[in-house]
Amino acid sequence: MNTQHVILGILHNQPSSGYEIKQYFEQYFSFFFDASFGTIYPTLAKMEKSGLLTKESVKQEGKPDKNVYSLTPEGAAQFHAYLMSPLEAEVFRSDFLMRLYFGELADEDTVTGWISSQLKRKEMLYAELQRQMEEFGERISPAQRLCLQVGLVQYEATIQLLKEQLVRPE
Repeated sequence: MNTQHVILGILHNQPSSGYEIKQYFEQYFSFFFDASFGTIYPTLAKMEKSGLLTKESVKQEGKPDKNVYSLTPEGAAQFHAYLMSPLEAEVFRSDFLMRLYFGELADEDTVTGWISSQLKRKEMLYAELQRQMEEFGERISPAQRLCLQVGLVQYEATIQLLKEQLVRPE
C-alpha cells in the first residue's frame, strides 16, 4: 500500500481537492496511514501525468481556484488491481518501542515518562476511535466497522499493558 493507492480509493468514492484528500487522511486513516501535503500533491501530479486521474480547476468566490481531482477508468482499474493483489506485509514503526527497547540505558524516571506519555496518547486515540464509531453508526460498511474495531482492540490492549506497567511494584 502506498499513498497513490489510498488516493485512488478516496477518489473512487468522490472527486476531491488536494485539501479534501488531506482531510480524509487525517480523519479516517490517521490511525494506520500517514501522508502530508508534501507527499499528497506530488503524488497527485504524478497520477495526473500517468492518466490515473484528471484535474479540473473550480472557481471559488473570494478564494483562489481549487483543483478537484477525479478518477479515470485507468485509475479505477489500477485501484481494483491493488485491492485484488495479495496483502503486503505490514510495516510497523514506533519511536516509543524503539526507545523502550533500549530503556536500560536511560534512567527509570525517563522510561516511566515515556510510558505515561504513550499511555495518554493511546487513551486519546482510543477515545477518538470510539467517537468515530458512535458518529458513523450504521452509515459505514461492515468492513469499515471492522477496521475501527481492530483499532479499538489494539488500543485497549496497549492501554491495559501500559497501565499495568505503571502500577507494577519494584
